[in-house]
Amino acid sequence: MTTYAQTPPAAGGALRWLDSAARWLDARGKLAWIAALVIGFAAFWPVGLAILAYMIWSKRMFGSCNARRMAAPTVTMTRSSGNTAFDAYRDETLRRLQDEQASFEQFMERLRAAKDKAEFDQFMEDRARAPRGDTADMPGADTPKED
Repeated sequence: MTTYAQTPPAAGGALRWLDSAARWLDARGKLAWIAALVIGFAAFWPVGLAILAYMIWSKRMFGSCNARRMAAPTVTMTRSSGNTAFDAYRDETLRRLQDEQASFEQFMERLRAAKDKAEFDQFMEDRARAPRGDTADMPGADTPKED
């Protein structure tokens, strides 16, 4: 089994402080980043410029930083906790949830197909009820028929 260890962002205090500040701002959203940008420009313009460059480089300016954090997987299947009973329970639960998700996706596909069929059947019924003399909206209606 393979275990993964997370390394700290940096051994230095300044980089660790910047990383925790970025996580704190991410938790509060884009408005907090904009406030930090304005305060940075007001205090010392190179700080504001550095924050702006970081926001653009990390795509926090134009994208949602919370959506990016939520999209990242938090648990990997190969990660071991060291307790085999818990690992077996976790793997079984994840497998069951994946099976339920697949079943639900199949159900939704059948539901969409049934809805499409009902809409098509309704269209065909409406078309059958339309008067036969009204062929103006039928394809090829502009060509005269010869008997």
